[in-house]
Amino acid sequence: MPRNQQIILDNRPQGEATASNFKLLSSDTPALAEGQVLVRHHYLSLDPYMRGRMNDAKSYAAPQPLGQVMQGGTAGEVVESRSPKFQVGDKVVGMGGWQEYSVVNVEPPGALRKVDTTHVPLSHYLGAVGMPGVTAWYGLVKIIEPHPGQTLVVSAATGAVGSAFGVLAKVRGCRAVGIAGGPDKCKYAVEELGFDACIDYKQHKDAASLSKALKEACPDGIDGYFENVGGMVLDAVLPCMNDFGHIALCGMIAGYDGQPLPLAYPALILTNRLKVQGFIVSEHMEVWPQALQELGTLVATGKLRPRESVAQGIAAAPEAFLGLLKGKNFGKQLVKLV
Repeated sequence: MPRNQQIILDNRPQGEATASNFKLLSSDTPALAEGQVLVRHHYLSLDPYMRGRMNDAKSYAAPQPLGQVMQGGTAGEVVESRSPKFQVGDKVVGMGGWQEYSVVNVEPPGALRKVDTTHVPLSHYLGAVGMPGVTAWYGLVKIIEPHPGQTLVVSAATGAVGSAFGVLAKVRGCRAVGIAGGPDKCKYAVEELGFDACIDYKQHKDAASLSKALKEACPDGIDGYFENVGGMVLDAVLPCMNDFGHIALCGMIAGYDGQPLPLAYPALILTNRLKVQGFIVSEHMEVWPQALQELGTLVATGKLRPRESVAQGIAAAPEAFLGLLKGKNFGKQLVKLV
């Protein structure tokens, strides 16, 4: 069996996460039992939710155990199989974690999913045609419940979730406005993803300034907002929300270092009669087939052209992850292992 390099969570962050919270180990891959397969990972998925799980505190996902492989999505290839359900050479997506190989018991439903790479590249099954894409789909379709002609806004607009959200909103006849960091990201949002406008939050020193820019980009107000960031960005959006608007609360990356994120004007939720709903996409597996079918078609037909930031090699994962938390990635952040 092959030697396996793994990254474990060695200690919990005190405030901001650092590379010293992780440790690179090497171990022998165990022999397969009946009903198991060995997967060689081609790509690891790095996602903002992982930061919250590094803390030993109540979050929307159980804390990452110390001394164990960092958990996360993986895409790869079956290299050995003791299950009739999978053949050597099958391309698969699972939750193999931050390591080069994983041994997977394939009996539980959804433990490992075969994917077709004929029209959709393998890496996109960790982004636009994977968990981030379904996250965008669920927040849009099930919480915001869009109608043609409405104005919808998304923060972190060029990330894996935000980029899918923009394209899905445009397909439904909505006006899509993004919030992103830097002129290059805003240009990509408008020119390649088809957003109607994109605001560079880095050009605004406070919520009032960002809110003014939002009012100019959304003259008819905001009907639906998809939140990935929180903090100043949410404070800027709330005054622009139309009465009875819907907010899908997916992430609060501004507060992932453990500091509380106070809301400046929570009374706006009442005065504008807003529906604000947090959600975790893994609790809604019933929508995944429908969402993945639409997302796969959008990618295969070139209507959704996702960007990727790719770090090379398992040892690069911690620094790539820390960069993701600071917005250094452009599109979906991956680690390429093969």
